[in-house]
Amino acid sequence: MQTNMRREINEIPEAAARLLANSAGAIAAAGKALRERDPQFFVTVARGSSDHAALFLKYAIELTAGRPVASLGPSLASIYGANLKLGGGAAIAISQSGKSPDIVAMADGATKGGAISIALTNTLPSPLADACTHSLDLSAGPEISVAATKSYVNSIVAGLAVLAEWTGDTALDRAVKDLPEQFAKAVALDWSELAGDLRDAQSLYVLGRGPGLAIASEAALKFKETSGMHAEAYSSAEVLHGPVALVGPAFPVIALAARDAAEASVTGMADSLAERGAYVGITAAGAKSARKLPFVATGHPITDALALIVPFYGFVEAWSRGKGLDPDKPVNLKKVTETR
Repeated sequence: MQTNMRREINEIPEAAARLLANSAGAIAAAGKALRERDPQFFVTVARGSSDHAALFLKYAIELTAGRPVASLGPSLASIYGANLKLGGGAAIAISQSGKSPDIVAMADGATKGGAISIALTNTLPSPLADACTHSLDLSAGPEISVAATKSYVNSIVAGLAVLAEWTGDTALDRAVKDLPEQFAKAVALDWSELAGDLRDAQSLYVLGRGPGLAIASEAALKFKETSGMHAEAYSSAEVLHGPVALVGPAFPVIALAARDAAEASVTGMADSLAERGAYVGITAAGAKSARKLPFVATGHPITDALALIVPFYGFVEAWSRGKGLDPDKPVNLKKVTETR
């Protein structure tokens, strides 16, 4: 029987297309508001998979618009009652449910602190949407599996669409509009040969750089959520500062390289680790020693990184079932986490 997680992974292309169609007006309005404000900085508010989406958007905004982006700890508002001065800035708050109290409190604090605020949520109306000056319906549809997949992807698609609208970046706009077609190709990719290579591992690293680091962070979380596998995400540069000491035959590495300026450095690190005897899988055609994993090249360095998560989702869902687990019902987790 097909799991809810697998069904929702298969729905990613359709969900992305639905978002771009249904939220076109809200995307245009948010982009217009950003052009008028011309924010000098951004802050993000999120937790879990949504925070990994925010990390992706951080890199996308910094690379495309040249504005610095910082992540705010939601407890600044919900626990500590801090009043932040965010005049001249913008805030992006991301939550699938739109009702986690700490996320709502921080988004409300950002709005009251002077930021133009944008809610990305799969639930409208919602407290998060009410707390922000603009809101986008992710249109991912019902997501039953505890492990977020299509809502994670649509959070990034929504943010990229607003970014392209704000900056007038026609190449990014075209790449975002092409994503449903690219996701459909990515859903069909098969990473199943990874299962044998990871069979005896108790821990692993997932590496990336730039937007790819955000994808690596999401992948590491999904290993933990669905399979009880201890996985940590690192920059392929940062891993050299101590963590590389753990890498070896029983400590594998998955390197997520996009077709961007960091591809050569990620590939070089992957090959170097493989030459030391570690198992390393990488999404790069130019790898010499690491095992090549199939990927979809989208033609744009930012959307290329996002497409990598789709075949990974398919792999980790099957990996979980292969271990006799239910990826729809991770141990000790529930769908909506309401932290304060």
